[in-house]
Amino acid sequence: MRRLAAIVALTLVAGPLSAQSLKDKLVDLFRFGSAGCTDPVCLAVTTGHGDHYNPAVREGSNNLIGFLTNAIGVSISNIPLSAASGGAIWGRSSQGLPIRTQTSSGPIFAERAQTLGKGRALFATTFTRLDYRMLRGVPLDGLVLTFPHQDVNNDGLGTPSFESDVIEVQTRLNVNVSAMTPVLSYGVTDRIDLSVAVPLIHTSIGGSAEAQVIPFSNPTPHSFGDGTTPLLRATSAVSGTATGIGDVAVRLKAQAVRNSRGAFALLADVRLPTGKDEDFLGAGGTSYSVLGVGSLRRGNFSPHVNAGYIRRGGEFQNDALLATIGFDHLMGRGATLAVEVITSWQLGDSRLAPPPTVAVDASVGSASSVRIVRQTNLPDRRDNVALGSIGAKLQIGPGANLVTNALVPLNRGGLQPNVAWSVGVEYSF
Repeated sequence: MRRLAAIVALTLVAGPLSAQSLKDKLVDLFRFGSAGCTDPVCLAVTTGHGDHYNPAVREGSNNLIGFLTNAIGVSISNIPLSAASGGAIWGRSSQGLPIRTQTSSGPIFAERAQTLGKGRALFATTFTRLDYRMLRGVPLDGLVLTFPHQDVNNDGLGTPSFESDVIEVQTRLNVNVSAMTPVLSYGVTDRIDLSVAVPLIHTSIGGSAEAQVIPFSNPTPHSFGDGTTPLLRATSAVSGTATGIGDVAVRLKAQAVRNSRGAFALLADVRLPTGKDEDFLGAGGTSYSVLGVGSLRRGNFSPHVNAGYIRRGGEFQNDALLATIGFDHLMGRGATLAVEVITSWQLGDSRLAPPPTVAVDASVGSASSVRIVRQTNLPDRRDNVALGSIGAKLQIGPGANLVTNALVPLNRGGLQPNVAWSVGVEYSF
């Protein structure tokens, strides 16, 4: 509860806790060598050879920084929101009186086709904690960047021989997100629900980087330090936090078909770029999605299927196909089990591509060879995401439920935690 109060208080005050954005702090992770360096990515080495790495460093690290920024921002802005119509579902009797028509308390993340009912409302708030551990299957404490030398004579990289030297940077990152998301849904008519979600996000990053000059021959002109004490190794470290409003979501659900056995509806969702992407609070672009929502009812068992398309804004974000399948089941008096699989399938080639490999002439004496330098250990793969969700709703009062849930990644696409947990309450009235 103290963490929740801190998030709300910090959000209401001023947002980020420092003037420097979290993206700027991530750039600082790649500054080595000299204090007060203003280069976007600074590898300040002695003997005038430092600038020979900066072109590759800028290209490689900016690619990685852009990748991390968008991966974090997209992941944060796409934290699954609680269902727009959880809790009890109300209809009308033949006499026009409101009656409860749904026995369970509904799904947690999957949308169901049933609507709240005219004049009915649902308020829910959920606290979610995500400790990110993997990026495209690579542990965040094991990211590696390798920066090749500049081809200073434009005669092929590797001539003279010191152009074969590379600088390898090993980074260790911690990215943690806490999100409290209030959601208010209202039944405009018996078939139309309007919902608004306002995420309050607290993001923290911390990390260290170790740069190592790997010479091809000895002695090498490349080193860190002041020249008097040349060093082949340098380190850096950063940390920072930011708090603020994330990407606000506005959802409209229109029920098209319904009967005693099930229903079908369309759900439109707009995510507004209200979260600052430079502080990893949002995606930096407006997203639009449309889903078809189908639900059935078999006694206390209610399966749901959601499928649709999302168009994401932002330079580095891909559109995707969305699909969620799950069920909720009334296990006993006031206790509902909810199980879901939430997926997002990337469309088109990834706009977040790791830097390409570089060929270096690594001739030794009369022997000739080509050395291939892989600039990062991040794979070039599609950022499809699949999450398994299991949770429960426990009735704690008339119209009120306690909600608990765990999310577990089922694949290695994008930025992922080992497990994400959430707890919240919902109240229908």
